[in-house]
Amino acid sequence: MTHAPTNAAPAPEAAQDASRLEPIDLICQDGVRLKGHFVPAFSGRQAATERPVLLCPATGVRQHFYLRFAAWLADQGHDVLVFDYRGIGLSLQGPLKRCRATLAEWGQQDQVAALDWLVRRTEHDQVLLLGHSAGGQMIGLLPNHRHVARVVGVASSTGWFSGMRPGFRFVAQTILRGVIPVGIRLKGYAPCSKVQLGEDLPAAVARQWGQWCAAGGYATNAVKGHPQHDYHGAIRIPITVVHATDDNIATPRTVADLLRTFPAACKQVRRVAPRDHGLKAIGHIDWFRASHQALWPLLHEALRDPG
Repeated sequence: MTHAPTNAAPAPEAAQDASRLEPIDLICQDGVRLKGHFVPAFSGRQAATERPVLLCPATGVRQHFYLRFAAWLADQGHDVLVFDYRGIGLSLQGPLKRCRATLAEWGQQDQVAALDWLVRRTEHDQVLLLGHSAGGQMIGLLPNHRHVARVVGVASSTGWFSGMRPGFRFVAQTILRGVIPVGIRLKGYAPCSKVQLGEDLPAAVARQWGQWCAAGGYATNAVKGHPQHDYHGAIRIPITVVHATDDNIATPRTVADLLRTFPAACKQVRRVAPRDHGLKAIGHIDWFRASHQALWPLLHEALRDPG
């Protein structure tokens, strides 16, 4: 589950870096076209001295929300690719109520295509995957996962209802298992923006979201009964989850529920208190806001960690 901003437009967070953004198209194996932005390492400082970074958004958050952070990463020497999943932002084709995208396809198709594109463009055999919330939860669905050298999940967990604090659990269950399904029946899509859950979503994406949060294990639910498409047990790369002490979604229990799905991976968790960085709050979303740049070196350190 993701409490996300509905106004994730370019605005001031990305406008000043617009000249460095290269709009790109991604073609998925099933023919779906996605829109993204490539941010090359800043040639005036550290041109591509580090591994490329694939920046995968959270559920219901458009790529524009991350562009300022992507430009900052490029200043640290990384080529960066960020994109919108099918049915979201620039990748939405036609009316939302006609979009048949699923949450599973965001991993099995969209992240796969983005990873392949970045490998080809940068000529690096392995890249770093930095995923926000759901963006860091789907590596077990990627047949090309060998091209990922490390995963850093920011506020990534399974969003498992039973692992949330009781008060927030009730709210999350009511919205995802009650309000959103009613909205889908009325509108033909999930009106998430009406309940402060970010961008409106394709119906099937929202349905799976609620089902996976209820079941626990998140993306493992996409491959139950289909072992040929399940790569969770094959993931042996380092996985680091960074989450905040005031995050109602990525709690110690929901983070642990995610990491248990990767039994062979080298795993670590970094829990961050807002006050330790001069902040009043971080929550689930604020990591990538310009107002929270004090946190960005922590994320960069996690990307570069040799452990």
